[in-house]
Amino acid sequence: MDTFKFIFWEAMKGLSLALLGLLAAKAVASLGASGAGGQNRLRVVRGALYAAILTLAALGAQAVGKDLAARFYFSAAQDDLARSDAPRAYTNALRAVELRPANLLYWRLLERSKFSQQQFASMLADRPVFDSLSGGRLEEEDALRFAFAHFFLAQYDQVVPLTRQIIAENRYYGEPYVLEGFAYSGKKNYAEAERCFLGVLQLFPSTEDAVRGLASAYFSTGQRARALAVLDETQKFPFSPAARQRFQDLKEMYSE
Repeated sequence: MDTFKFIFWEAMKGLSLALLGLLAAKAVASLGASGAGGQNRLRVVRGALYAAILTLAALGAQAVGKDLAARFYFSAAQDDLARSDAPRAYTNALRAVELRPANLLYWRLLERSKFSQQQFASMLADRPVFDSLSGGRLEEEDALRFAFAHFFLAQYDQVVPLTRQIIAENRYYGEPYVLEGFAYSGKKNYAEAERCFLGVLQLFPSTEDAVRGLASAYFSTGQRARALAVLDETQKFPFSPAARQRFQDLKEMYSE
């Protein structure tokens, strides 16, 4: 539906541009002057005005054409991602960004395609663009994606400010708690990792990654019994059979 609306409004822009061009040309044609000298000057003025109208119409048409082309590349990139064709999605999203670099929507799709291909350093290189286009305040989705990029590059100190921002704006969103916990685990700050994992489990006790993260934090500090107790506690909550099997595998590993 959004694509159809976009095409409709771009068509309206094109029609409006054509109508204004015709009206302007008609106005120029209606200009009159008396005397031979006046007629000569009028021809020069008319020629200059027609040239200006033609130039403006061409520029307007070019702008509309770029808008349409960028949107079609964007739609194609969305379809590519839906088919898990990240390389093609990247190519199409990049073309959309090149055509309309001030459109944050196109940049977001480009980052998604980069994330799918694990181009984390390239993603972070685009961060200044997001800061500029968003007025220095990242949207939740963008902040989390950049936080994950920092995490996968083992830049743990850069993860926490982003997860803190997300949590401050939405304390009932579990994923940033989990990511922050793993970042603290990466820094071997297991006390803070425990705090994060417990925080999300108090809100969402069926969060598998938080269970595994908390058990791992306890095990890493030599608290094997507490790690096993965390895994045993999962029997009280609904988890998928696959998740329960993973918990069982961890219990066997921690029991050795």
